[in-house]
Parts: sequence; C-alpha cells; structure tokens
Amino acid sequence: METSGTAASRVWFITGASRGLGRAFTAAALAAGDRVVGAARDVSPLDDLAARHPGRLLTLRLDVTDRSAVFDAVGQAVQHFGRLDIVVNNAGALFAGMVEEFSEAEARAQLDLNFFGALWVSQAALRTMRAQGCGHIVQISSIGALGGFPSTGLYSASKFALEGMSEALAAEAAGFGVKVTIVQPGGYWTDLYTSSRATTPDPAYDPLRAELEKQWAEGSIDSEPRLAAEALMTLVASDDPPLRLLLGSMVYDLAFDISRRRMDTWAGWEKVSRRAEKAVPAPAAELT
Repeated sequence: METSGTAASRVWFITGASRGLGRAFTAAALAAGDRVVGAARDVSPLDDLAARHPGRLLTLRLDVTDRSAVFDAVGQAVQHFGRLDIVVNNAGALFAGMVEEFSEAEARAQLDLNFFGALWVSQAALRTMRAQGCGHIVQISSIGALGGFPSTGLYSASKFALEGMSEALAAEAAGFGVKVTIVQPGGYWTDLYTSSRATTPDPAYDPLRAELEKQWAEGSIDSEPRLAAEALMTLVASDDPPLRLLLGSMVYDLAFDISRRRMDTWAGWEKVSRRAEKAVPAPAAELT
C-alpha cells in the first residue's frame, strides 16, 4: 500500500483525468498535497504530473463504459492508497447531431459514456465510501442538462439521466455519510467540441444547421479550466457541500432564465394541471 503524502491528504479518483477539466482537477488536487488516481483511456498526458509529484499520482488506463474494468480500477485505487475520499466523474464526450439523425449505435454510445460510465464509477466507489462512513462523489454534468438544445439532444439526454440518478444517489448515500454534488459547468477551453463526434447530416435540417453555425460564428469567450478547478477545490473543502453547483456567470444566468420560463409556463397552464387530478376511492376489483 502506498503511504506517500501527509496523513491528512485526501485520495481522489478522477475519470477523464488526462485532458481538459479532468487534467485541471488532477493538477489542483496534487498542488493541494493530495493523492490522486487519474483514470483515462490514454494516461500518457499525465506523465509530467506524475514526474512532478512522485508517489502521489497513480495513473490507470480505463474505459468507463466497461463496468467490470471500473470496479477493478476502483479496487486498485483503494488497495494502492488505502482509502477513497473524493470521486470526480468527469469522463465524457459530445456526440453532435439532430435527434432524428442518430443511429441506435450512436445513441447508445453517447449514453454509455456520459451516463453509464458515471453510474458504474459511482456504484464501485460507494462500496468503499459506505464502509468508511464518508466520501464525496462529484458528478460533472453540463450546461446541456439545463435544457435541450438543437444538435446536442442526445448529449443533453445523457446529462439529464446523470442528474436524475445523482439526485437519487445523494438521498440514498446521505445516511452513510457520503455526499453527492452535481456540477454544471459553462464554457471552458477544453477539446469537448474539437473532439466531438457527429452524425451523418440530414439535408432536411440544413436551414437549422446554417442558423446554428451563424450563431456559433459570432464566437464565445470561454474560461480557463483552472478556474473550474479552483471552484472544485472550494466545493470539496466545504463541510456542507450543495447538491448542485453552477460554474460560470453565463450558466448561472441561463439556469435562472430557464427556471423562470418553466415556472411561467406551469403557472399559465395551472388550471389544466389541477383539473387533471381528483382523488377517488380505489376501483373495486373486477369479478371473475
């Protein structure tokens, strides 16, 4: 068992650790004196961090869509460092395309990575955290979970699923001293879009696609992943972390805007909603 680091140092398990936000999270945890298990399909980009922090970064090649491999990796992490304090489910990818354009294989691949991968890691980690009586699972969701947007419908679906599962997980794990937080980041300079996959375009959507491209051409000003990592360090240091955390002014404002519009819609249809419910006695069993 590895014993490097101070007695108070925490042990992290971070998926998608070799690039983007995952690498920023890994670097921040190491800079804080903690120990990290960095998991990714390709861990070679973490070689420099491993060299700078000898004994405190264990890299594991991992495909999070493989449930058996996930459980083995979490077991290796616990065996190596002796415990597991913080899990960050960061692995994910964007499969772009209109909903109608997705093949079954493409749709399942999006859900396998963004939802099922996080589910498998959460299940595996919870076993250890329950036994410890403490731990913090951080689910990296997305602005895409605030609503569905053209060309990212399946991505949003995967993040909606992640958040629904995580809310239930938070309630189930609380009695064991395990905390769960859903983090919804806005725009950061990562390779999420440059490495995204795309469906085969259907010409029927050419006008909508052109309009979207026009909007994107106006450009966006995203943030450095380091700022998200700083927010994450503040989150995990809290004795009372929230169930949800928005990262960035844009996503913060959008969340409130979407929530207000939904509330306005619900209020506008209140009479219809209330007329659809009336308590009645249970129907009598049919005589046979």
